Amino acid sequence: TESKYHGHGGNLKTRSTELGSAVTGSSLTAVLPASSTVKKSIVLSNESRKELAKEAKVTKEERRAQIDGRYRYLISRLADGIDLSEQQVEETIISDDKFRLIEQFFAPTGLKKLLFFYQDVLQQKSDASLRPDGSTNNLPQKKLFITMGSTEDITGTCAFFLRTSDEVITASNISQEVNFGMFDCTNGNILQGLEFFLSHIMIPALKSHQNWGAVKEGLKNSQIQEFLYEVDKFVSTLSSSRQNIEDKTQLTKVDIDIYVRNLQNPSDYITAG
Repeated sequence: TESKYHGHGGNLKTRSTELGSAVTGSSLTAVLPASSTVKKSIVLSNESRKELAKEAKVTKEERRAQIDGRYRYLISRLADGIDLSEQQVEETIISDDKFRLIEQFFAPTGLKKLLFFYQDVLQQKSDASLRPDGSTNNLPQKKLFITMGSTEDITGTCAFFLRTSDEVITASNISQEVNFGMFDCTNGNILQGLEFFLSHIMIPALKSHQNWGAVKEGLKNSQIQEFLYEVDKFVSTLSSSRQNIEDKTQLTKVDIDIYVRNLQNPSDYITAG
């Protein structure tokens, strides 16, 4: 829209020509056959997927070449604890986006913990032939994966490795420098998993431990006894918290109807009160 009207034919023709060019240019993609655009997208998508699959295969083989005695130790512990084959665990680890965390865990003064979750994960399955609109199907499937523990909710099993020092982790010292444990947090019951781990594994192990380093008296030492007492008390607190969360503490239900059934006048209300 112009602020002034130009009556000359030349001006009007020029404006009309520019407008027609603008409209034609903007709507050019709209008049292209939709089928050719879709086919081109599908071809590009297939080529991209093939290229990504090729790169992923190369990455997996590079990681597989890195696997030494340290990795074998982790793989064997996970396979025993989660009831998977060592081959399954190895394939999972070398395919994981967070594979680098393992190397950071082995490094001197590296990560203090290495976490794995084994639980149901929604696996995205896209197949246009299965669904007319080409949308995705999300199916829950058990999966083992590396995690920092701060981004995913725990709904299954948590397997963890803890370092006991800042020494570099080698194939010869990994069994002494790294501890392995598991929490069963099925359905997100983290408190129950922690309570079971402490009461059935850690506390019995501590109470049967004989070598307490510089403390020569061992279990007879007052500080050791105080420490074990505090751990026991902590487990009791966990148990109480879990039971409260699970609605194990319930108030008695009162049938109020027997009190209000025969109320007729204000004096009856006073008496009931």
